[in-house]
Amino acid sequence: MSPSHTFLCRDCLQDGQGAPQRCPHCGSPRMIKHSELRTLTIAHIDCDSFYASVEKRDNPDLRDKPVIIGGAQRGVVATACYIARIRGVKSAMPMFQAKKLCPDAVIIRPDMAKYSAVGRQIREAMQSLTPLVEPLSIDEAFLDLTGTEKLHHAYPALTLARFAKRMEEEVGISVSVGLSHNKFLAKVASDLDKPRGYSLIGKDETLAFLKDKPISIIWGVGAVSQRKLADDGYHTIGQLQQADETELAKRFGSLGLRLVRLARGEDTRKVSSHSETKSISSETTFNRDLKSADDLLPILRRLSENTAKRAKKQGLAGRTITLKLKNPQFRSITRSRSLHDPTQLADRIFTTGKDLLLKELNNETSFRLLGIGLSELEPDLLADPPDLVDENAGKRAKAEKAMDRLSEKFGGKIVELGLTLKGHLNAPRPGSDQVEIHSAQKPDEDSGID
Repeated sequence: MSPSHTFLCRDCLQDGQGAPQRCPHCGSPRMIKHSELRTLTIAHIDCDSFYASVEKRDNPDLRDKPVIIGGAQRGVVATACYIARIRGVKSAMPMFQAKKLCPDAVIIRPDMAKYSAVGRQIREAMQSLTPLVEPLSIDEAFLDLTGTEKLHHAYPALTLARFAKRMEEEVGISVSVGLSHNKFLAKVASDLDKPRGYSLIGKDETLAFLKDKPISIIWGVGAVSQRKLADDGYHTIGQLQQADETELAKRFGSLGLRLVRLARGEDTRKVSSHSETKSISSETTFNRDLKSADDLLPILRRLSENTAKRAKKQGLAGRTITLKLKNPQFRSITRSRSLHDPTQLADRIFTTGKDLLLKELNNETSFRLLGIGLSELEPDLLADPPDLVDENAGKRAKAEKAMDRLSEKFGGKIVELGLTLKGHLNAPRPGSDQVEIHSAQKPDEDSGID
C-alpha cells in the first residue's frame, strides 16, 4: 500500500496517514486503509443475519449454536446465523433441506414484532446521521452522508465507524458497512467482508475492482439472466466492460444497457428518503398441501382482506392483482390480471383472485403456499368507482366500507363474513401469514413459473 493511504481503526476510532498492519494507538488489526477514505459519501448498511442476531442477543445460550429463523414444519428459512450458513443453510431454503444440512440447528419461529422494534431503533440511529436514509428492508438501507462533516465533526467514513461501534454496544447487533461513490458499489462493498465488515470501493479503482467479479454480484441479475449471459459468453463483469453496447441492447433490451453502465461502475440513482411502494401482498404456507376450492378460497379471502387493509392504511390502490401459488416441488406460479380501475377493496381483490385460482385447480394439483397482492399502485383518489354492470358489487363495496368504519371505531374485527371466519378456522398455523410491502428499489421478480 502507498503512504498516500489514510487509515482508520474501527476499535479505537483513531486515524492517520500510512497503512500500518495494526493500529499504532490500540494495536487492533481491524483497520480501514484507503486513499479515498476521507472523500467517499454513499453508504450501504446491512445488519448481519438480523433475525438470528436478535435472538442470540436475547438468549446468550445460543451464541455458539447454529440458529435458523423460519417455519418449524412446512415453512422456509427466513434467515440463518453464520454458523448455520457455513453448513450450507441459506435464506428461502425449504426447512426440511436446512434440517438435513444442519440437524443440530436451533429453529426459532420469527417474532416480527420484536424484530420490527429493533429495526426501528436502528433506523432512527441511521436518521441521526443524515436525513437521506433510503430503507430497503427492516435491516438495511442506503445513506448519503454528503455535507454531514460539520454536523458530526467527522468525515463520513469515521461517522459510519462510530455508528457500527455504537450499534454493537447499545443495540447488541453487528452491521456491515459498504462505502463508495454510488449506490451500486456501496451495496457491493457491504457484501465483501460479512459479518462485521467495512469495505470501501473508490472512484479510481472502480473498473479494476469490478473486472474479475462474477456478473452475479450485480443486483437484480437472477439465475435466468445469468444463464442467458453465460450462453453468450459473458461470465465476468470485465467481459461486459469490453462488450459492444449496441449488441447487448439488441440481445437483452433495457437490461443490456443497465448491465453496461453498472459494469463500468456507473450509477446515477440518488439516495432518497421517500421510497415509492411498488407492491403490497399477503401470503401463507400450509402445514399440509391443499388442493380443493373449499380449503383454499376461505384462506384466499382472509389474505385478500390483509392486503386490502394495508392498502387502505397507506392510501393506495392497485391496478394489477397477482395470485401466487407454490406446489409441493417448491415451484412458484404467479398469475396476474390488470383492472380498468385501481382497487383497494378486499371484495374485488378476492373476486379477481378467485377467478385466477379456480383456473389452476384440478383433481391432481395441490399447493403448499398461497398469496395475493396488488401492484401498479397509485393514490386511492380514483379507486373503486361504482360498478354500473354488477350492482351487487356496489352493495358489497358499501358493506365492506361500513365494516371498515366499525373496525376503526371499536378496534379489531367487529364483523366478519362467513367465508373469512372459515378461513380463520382453517388457518394453517398461528402467525404464519406474511404481509409484504415491496419498494421500488427492489429488483422485479420474474412472473410465471420459476
